[in-house]
Parts: sequence; C-alpha cells; structure tokens
Amino acid sequence: MSKKKQGGKLIQQKRPRPKYLGLKVGDGEKVSVGSILIRQRGTRYLAGVGVKVGRDHTLFSLVDGKVKFSTKLGRKRISVI
Repeated sequence: MSKKKQGGKLIQQKRPRPKYLGLKVGDGEKVSVGSILIRQRGTRYLAGVGVKVGRDHTLFSLVDGKVKFSTKLGRKRISVI
C-alpha cells in the first residue's frame, strides 16, 4: 500500500503564461519606427496611416510621429502622423 497521497497533481495545474495584450501607447504620444501600438486578438482596432498589421494582428508604426485615434463607420482606427 502506498503512503503518498496525490503524487504528481501539481504538474497538471500549471498556469498559462499571460499574453500582455492591449494598448501600449496613448493618443498624442510620440513613437518611432517599429514601435508596437497595440497587441490584440482579432482586428478590434484597424490600421490607419503610417501603421501596419502584423501576423498576430499587432499594430506597429511604419514612421516616426504622433499617435492619433479616430473612428470611421463605427470602427476604431489608429494612425501615426
């Protein structure tokens, strides 16, 4: 008869690593080329002028400038001017 109770139970309860999603910059903030503006799942925010979408829907800056938030047809859009 075994004397141990519940051996190996802790390994089954591993916590997943956090994904750190969300906005990384605010409206009017200065950004440089390649800086990440938002990490998102799906395109909740659309890419505007001077912004490109990464393969995991991350929006990043293509130019130096200031961040501008706007809405177009009910969709949020991020631009760098």
